[in-house]
Amino acid sequence: MPFMGHETYYRIVGERRGNGKAPLLCLHGGPGSTHNYFEVLDNVADDDQRMIVMYDQIGCGNSYLDGHPELWTKETWMSELFALREHLGLDECHIIGQSWGGMMIVCYGIDYKDQTKGVKSFIISSGHPSSSMWEREGLRRIRMMPQDMQDAINTALDTGNFSGEAYDRAVDEYMARYCDFWLGEDVSECCKRPKKRGDEAYVEGWGPNEFSPTGSLRDFEYIDRLGEIQVPSLIMSGISDLCSPLIAKTMHDGIKGSEWILWERARHTCYVDRHDDYCTELIRWMNEHDG
Repeated sequence: MPFMGHETYYRIVGERRGNGKAPLLCLHGGPGSTHNYFEVLDNVADDDQRMIVMYDQIGCGNSYLDGHPELWTKETWMSELFALREHLGLDECHIIGQSWGGMMIVCYGIDYKDQTKGVKSFIISSGHPSSSMWEREGLRRIRMMPQDMQDAINTALDTGNFSGEAYDRAVDEYMARYCDFWLGEDVSECCKRPKKRGDEAYVEGWGPNEFSPTGSLRDFEYIDRLGEIQVPSLIMSGISDLCSPLIAKTMHDGIKGSEWILWERARHTCYVDRHDDYCTELIRWMNEHDG
């Protein structure tokens, strides 16, 4: 899809069948990750006779672009989402967003509520409504790590030097505890496939790591406005997730009528860690809100 003088890659699984089931549009994390891991949901196209659309947001994967730090803002990525809906004629759809994609959903339902016509439901998978809360929860959990790792991270935060063997080891441990696939090397091929990460998009949009929001999204704060979201919303998160239970419950409490599923034995990618159960709940939710 042409976008801002560049191109956005998208991938479609299944087809529209005239069965009253709105397509599912998938917003990946990062910013700067790719659609790859969403391919674990391909089975939903057959199991639920529903079209699924996923794409690489500008700046990563098959939509890779760098050297444009001015682009990496929520406005760019939201404009791309609206352009894709128009380009593919997604007058009706469900929208699932994971991590940063879940942030996009929160932004969509509040800042762009007048453009949610035709959106049957939101599925917020391990997203968040507040960069400062995400940061606080990250720093709280760092205090549970071995002292040498705490020291390495705190030194990096104090000096602004996010490099070095000790720092890298500490961040790897943090991500292993809360982000990495529970299934390790047993995950599907799409989760292990080499991908073109949008490092510039991540650093300029978010920051140097998960617990230091210093980029354009540092002021992403919507807790007090969650009640403005009118689209039916399902929240799903893992019990050992970067999206801590406090963050997920804050969204659940704030979004009127929302449903929240907290998955045991799951980290930041509960749709992989608890794949079969997750798909069952996803299909149930979409069918309940297709009308």
